Amino acid sequence: MMPYDDTNIFAKILRGEIPSTKIYETDAVLAIMDIMPQSEGHCLVIPKSASRNLLDAEDAALQSAMVEVARLARATKSAFGADGVSVMQFNEAAGGQTVYHLHFHVIPRYEGLVLKGHGASGMADPSALAEQAERIRQHLA
Repeated sequence: MMPYDDTNIFAKILRGEIPSTKIYETDAVLAIMDIMPQSEGHCLVIPKSASRNLLDAEDAALQSAMVEVARLARATKSAFGADGVSVMQFNEAAGGQTVYHLHFHVIPRYEGLVLKGHGASGMADPSALAEQAERIRQHLA
């Protein structure tokens, strides 16, 4: 496995070098809106600890991340009146990973609606992402 590269986009976001639409933050994770959403409310949970993916992550980082993934999934489903939620996590290129910092996608899903391809619609309007983040924050327990 390749070593962790701290120049990846999520490491830069965690250091505040690149802007993001933050939903909330804990000591262990940052929750942000996905800039290329596949559905309204598509967001990410990014552990703060340095790991490429699930394969090299510390158990403690995975445990704290999954608690936040579930918390965000519940809030997102409620905030957008979704029928369900997909949680996605990719490992290595063959597994679909494109950013090599562990992260989890939380995507509201609706009966009969197919997800857009990631990046298919380009980058989302920052004001729309800010509004969606606020909707999610209102439903966090």
